[in-house]
Amino acid sequence: MSEFTQQDVEIISTDEVYRGFFRVQVATLRHKLFAGGWSEVMRREIMDRGNAVVVIPYDPVRDEVVLLEQFRVGAIASSATPWLRELVAGMVEPGEEQVDVAARELQEEAGLTAKSLHYALSYLSSPGGMTERIFIYLAQVDSSTANRYGGLASEHEDIKVERLPRMEVMQMLEDGIIDNAASVIGMQWLGLHLNRFRREWGYEEIS
Repeated sequence: MSEFTQQDVEIISTDEVYRGFFRVQVATLRHKLFAGGWSEVMRREIMDRGNAVVVIPYDPVRDEVVLLEQFRVGAIASSATPWLRELVAGMVEPGEEQVDVAARELQEEAGLTAKSLHYALSYLSSPGGMTERIFIYLAQVDSSTANRYGGLASEHEDIKVERLPRMEVMQMLEDGIIDNAASVIGMQWLGLHLNRFRREWGYEEIS
C-alpha cells in the first residue's frame, strides 16, 4: 500500500468537456511528492465510461472455454482485424451488483446460465486517464448449451459464440490471437487457479 492516500491530492476544479457514450472531464489538481512538498498545479483529462464485468465461461466436464468474436472500433488503428476474440463482458449499470451483471451478460452474449459464479479479481484498465475498473468472474457452465450467435441488436452487438478446448484457447493467448487486456488477464488467471476450482467442483486435476 502506498504511503499516500486520497487526502494527498488536492482537486482545485473539475470541468466536463464531453458527454456521449463516454464522459470526459478536465481536472486541475496538485498532489504531494515523495521527496516532500507539493507538485505544481497540473491539468489532467479523465475519461469516465463506468466499470465493467468480464466472465470466463469454463466447462469442467469438457475442459472447454466459451469465447466470443465481435467488432471493436478501437482495434481498427493497430490490429490486423478489428474482430476480436474475447471473453463475455458488459458494463455495470448504476445500482447493479457485479455478480448480477456477470449472470446477465453470460445469458445475453452466449446464451449460457452459470451453475456457479466465482469472483476472480479486479483491476484498473488504464489508470493514467480512465476511471474504469474491470471485475472478472469465473463461471462454471455447460458449454454444450451455448448459442451460436449472441448479443442485443438494440446495442448494435453482433457476436459469434465458439466452444473451444481450453488448451486451444491458451495457445491462442500464446500466439497473440487473443490480445485484449481483459481476456488475456482472465485466461492467465484461469491458468493459475484452474485445478483449485476443479477440485472444489468435484473434478480431477488436469495439466
